[in-house]
Order: sequence, then C-alpha cells, then structure tokens
Amino acid sequence: MIASSAIFGSATEIGIEHHGELYRLKITRQGKLILTK
Repeated sequence: MIASSAIFGSATEIGIEHHGELYRLKITRQGKLILTK
C-alpha cells in the first residue's frame, strides 16, 4: 500500500499516464480523491 502523501507530496493534483492515456488525480477540499480522464 502507498500513502497518498507519498504520491502527492505538497501538491493537490498529479498526472498519471496509463496505457497511453493521461489521467488527473486530484485531492478535493473535503480530502477525497477524484480521478478524471
């Protein structure tokens, strides 16, 4: 398991490339995660 803080650091949004597609993973103000394409 990986802690989200290890992935995000001080950022609230990161980009993830998966099978040639770019996805954005964002931490909301409520502390939830949203994954968008």
